[in-house]
Amino acid sequence: MSNVKTKMMAVGVLSTLLTTGLFAGVPVDLAYPTGVLKDGKSIMENVYFVNHFYAFKNYSIEKNKRIITTLVKKSDGEKPLTDTVERYLNNDYMDDETIKAKDLAIFRSGKMKGTGMLITDYKDDTRSQEYLVWLPALRKIRRFAQPAHDDAWGGTDFTFGDVTLRKPMHETHELLGTETFGKRVHVLVIPADQQTSTTKKLPAGTDDYKANKVYKVKSTTKFSGWWYDYRITYVDTKNFSDYLTEYYKKGTLVKTLEKNWKAIEGQTDPRALRWFTWYAKTMENKHETMAYIPKEVTQFNTSLKSSLWSQKTLTKIKK
Repeated sequence: MSNVKTKMMAVGVLSTLLTTGLFAGVPVDLAYPTGVLKDGKSIMENVYFVNHFYAFKNYSIEKNKRIITTLVKKSDGEKPLTDTVERYLNNDYMDDETIKAKDLAIFRSGKMKGTGMLITDYKDDTRSQEYLVWLPALRKIRRFAQPAHDDAWGGTDFTFGDVTLRKPMHETHELLGTETFGKRVHVLVIPADQQTSTTKKLPAGTDDYKANKVYKVKSTTKFSGWWYDYRITYVDTKNFSDYLTEYYKKGTLVKTLEKNWKAIEGQTDPRALRWFTWYAKTMENKHETMAYIPKEVTQFNTSLKSSLWSQKTLTKIKK
């Protein structure tokens, strides 16, 4: 298979999945809830708000000198593979009646080096997202239909559903209760003989959130014959960060996704958080992925021009 075809598969642009407009989307100005929430749907709307950084005008993880976000992918028993990536999210489209947000991802090293993705999400939830992909081997932009939710984002264990596509309307949500989290947030642990110079710098897992109160929400997919039947998410009751999501198929755990969120000083909205680590593990093949986002690369509410989120930016990506 050619490198071009491999990258096309890696960015998950193989199929179209149309959404239905039966439910309204999550607004970028969703108010912070007052009191304890009693329904799963409202909780997951706030989780979506956090994950898409609607508390900010824009949010980015940029390269800061030699510091950059690292993606580590590891197969069972093998040495890890690493990519580095920058992402720029813009939610400041109040003057555009059609666009809700744009997401620009640029892979700076690894097998995906030089690949860029520009995703446009529309206020009309019946409208598919637009995907523009810069393929460095061709030196051309390709416009693709919205990928399937289960396609791998950048060849990782994170799906496009996990990263961009899944909205609260794609599932039904049931609040199972409120409890003390009581769990460790894990990260990828690499044996000493499989370490690289890059992976030696990865942070450890944390017990910092064990005492935090969480909502336990069961979300059942509306897609027929899907790769999971339902997922259980543990959501902080104060800032709505999703520490852990467990995916189940026929009652069996098939994947976990763990996130370590950090507060940003000076923010009035408790949901104004930053990424630190994402860690996913697929149980069947024991494949693991970790994203490590150092504090130094995080920027928000900056004066970046809207022209950054354009085809022109894609064409300027260095191979």
